[in-house]
Amino acid sequence: MDKEKIEQLQEWVDASDRIVFFGGAGVSTESGIPDFRSQDGLYHQQYDVPPETILSHTYFERHTEDFYRFYRNKMICLTAKPNAAHKKLAELEQAGKLLAVVTQNIDGLHQAAGSKVVYELHGSTLRNYCTRCGKFFPVSFIEDAAGVGDGVPRCDECGGIVKPDVVLYEEALDEKTLAGAISAIRQADVLIVGGTSLTVYPAAGLLGYYRGDRLALINLSLIHISEP
Repeated sequence: MDKEKIEQLQEWVDASDRIVFFGGAGVSTESGIPDFRSQDGLYHQQYDVPPETILSHTYFERHTEDFYRFYRNKMICLTAKPNAAHKKLAELEQAGKLLAVVTQNIDGLHQAAGSKVVYELHGSTLRNYCTRCGKFFPVSFIEDAAGVGDGVPRCDECGGIVKPDVVLYEEALDEKTLAGAISAIRQADVLIVGGTSLTVYPAAGLLGYYRGDRLALINLSLIHISEP
């Protein structure tokens, strides 16, 4: 981003108290979490089964052991810490300028930085639940199960399989989270989009709900916005 554009964005931020940030995997790369679609991203690495297939509801159901082997290795990163972007957004919220963060990330780093209003469109690796009785478990439960039996985490109450509270391919977004994100975007007078290629739907389509005229796009590659 050149100096003129940076100054323009700063003017918008200074004048606004209804900022919404919409972010993706690129926000967390500085924290050591790889993104998905860049040249060095997860989806450009070679696997016997494509990551998009492994991270699907069907694969989780049919190949649960293999799913968890990949998931623990590539999707959980508990050593990651919030970076400057996460912290700045939390500061803007605390200053009464930021309405919400709408994120496609599942790492929980926005909350770790102090943000309170965060719509996690694709869920979080930090939450996990029993598919039979609904009991919730921390991410440590998923990691600890790696050394037990086939490595598939099972509920200590009913024996049901424990699933990460993340939205896999073929699964729908949570309706309450989706409604909150749409409402925030509609209210925004400044919308900042960062670290996302806007290729994952329906999340990317939410930007079409923005009604303002102060839109900042911050990404390494060219991105575009589609109407809802």
